[in-house]
Amino acid sequence: MLHDPEHIEAPATDEAIVISADDKDILRRLGGEIAEISALPIQKENAGLWKKTNSLKSERPVVWINEIPWNEMNVDDELTLRCEGDFARHLEGDMRRTIYQWNHMRGDMVVNDYLACPKAIHSTDFGIVEDVDALRQDDSSAIKSRHFNVQISEPEDIEKIKMPVVTHNEAATANRFASMSEVFEGIVPVRVVGQSHIWFTPWDYLVRWWGVQEAMMDLVMRPEMVHAAVDRMVDAWMAELDQFAEMNLLELDNNNTRVGSGGYGYVDDLPGDDFDPQYVRPKNMWGCSNAQIFSEVSPEMHWEFGIEHDMRWLDRWGLTYYGCCEPLHRKMELMRRIPNLRKISVSPWCDFEEIFSEIGNDYAISAKPSPAVFTDDGWSAENARSGIREVLDAAGGKGHVELIMKDVSTVNYNPQRVWEWADIAMREVAG
Repeated sequence: MLHDPEHIEAPATDEAIVISADDKDILRRLGGEIAEISALPIQKENAGLWKKTNSLKSERPVVWINEIPWNEMNVDDELTLRCEGDFARHLEGDMRRTIYQWNHMRGDMVVNDYLACPKAIHSTDFGIVEDVDALRQDDSSAIKSRHFNVQISEPEDIEKIKMPVVTHNEAATANRFASMSEVFEGIVPVRVVGQSHIWFTPWDYLVRWWGVQEAMMDLVMRPEMVHAAVDRMVDAWMAELDQFAEMNLLELDNNNTRVGSGGYGYVDDLPGDDFDPQYVRPKNMWGCSNAQIFSEVSPEMHWEFGIEHDMRWLDRWGLTYYGCCEPLHRKMELMRRIPNLRKISVSPWCDFEEIFSEIGNDYAISAKPSPAVFTDDGWSAENARSGIREVLDAAGGKGHVELIMKDVSTVNYNPQRVWEWADIAMREVAG
């Protein structure tokens, strides 16, 4: 993750990476499984379905599951880590999750025919880390309830938001690549990758520093202060993006990279006719934005304090995705003001029929059935099917739809529910 509101990542060190013989054996076996899966013809078929959906030429709705409670998903030790070294365990964890999802809840998942070696890129972030009182229901889960302690309360506090400084530790990248290449030689290729799709969401950060109630009150009570803070956040993200571009650290995302809060980025339009493979620019990529906290804010205020500021960022990209959990069914007039918008989030809080009617065939639709179906009170195969049908029936066989199951905080330690949901969804989209 490029930014994490809970902490600022330490930069990578360039010390040598040592992987033991036992760890190599484990990784090579998993790499072999990845190679076999990625070579299946269905990978190209699935990629083609995503490309058609995002290019507004869809054949059928596509299906993907993400934001999975992995702490609850282990069955028969399929996710149990066996490597000893930290770097090896990181690689092992990623591969085991990929194999597990392919085997149990693949939907229209696409598996790469290479392993990604991320460049050792570091950002100094925005200068503020959230200060929270947190409550966990499950110590094995990252999900927790938060009370945000206010850090921005006066105009001068806006200066606490700092401009990020980006660095790339080339020696650390070289060490990662050399280590992975040695382990997976003859099994699966390794590819160095840079900074791909960027999750841009100023308001997700501001409310953590400002306080939710306080920020919403200040939209009315101190609008000039709010404008100044949002501008500062956009400035910070723009400063960081400029550095990524200048340092040639950007990576294409018109592939099986997740875009916005939805699915994959495969699309005909990107990277564009004037693309230079040696120099990826923002206009060759997807951008995104959202303002989840504006669920109950009027369209006028959503534009004034959100999208109007975001336009400086959104204008930089070839195509854009807008939205996350905030319902947008009464804000489509705002969406149509974004000139390069291609995909719109349709969350469980939307009126599906209203927004599908408003969107028509003009945009791709990132539709999210409610994850509450996985709770003990909500789970049954019929409830799962009903939630999926609610989306598909609203579409009426029209539109360009991706069916995304996300925000799955818990399955009450019954992972088979997600497996069954995936099977049901695939049967329903097949007609």
